[in-house]
Amino acid sequence: MLDFLLPKMSGWEVFQEIQKSATLQKIPLVLMSGRKEEVTEKIHEPFKYFSFVEKPFEKNQLVAAIKDAMQKSKLPREAPAAGLVTAVPAAVAENSSEIAALHEKVDKLQGEVDALKKQLIQLATFIKQKVK
Repeated sequence: MLDFLLPKMSGWEVFQEIQKSATLQKIPLVLMSGRKEEVTEKIHEPFKYFSFVEKPFEKNQLVAAIKDAMQKSKLPREAPAAGLVTAVPAAVAENSSEIAALHEKVDKLQGEVDALKKQLIQLATFIKQKVK
């Protein structure tokens, strides 16, 4: 079982790596995610070589997905289509640029917060001097 959204490498990328090995291709695979729409944006149904189960799932759904994955693992493999191979890495690259932009905004906001703290300290010091 692989979650579609993993921290360092997506479940789809793990699946693609598995497909490079004739021995590993025989492993039944169930991909799962709580966000099926994100999965189907990257990989179009029907899923040919693995099963998919949407989280949260019931025991009977998982059992059915495992049985389906066992059948699909016996299918002969084709070379992956170029569009599918690059779909997830392109999304990761897009997300990386968004993350970098967010880090820049956070740094800018932190600078503004620090400047406001400094001004507040100066104001508090000024008020204390006037009160004495």
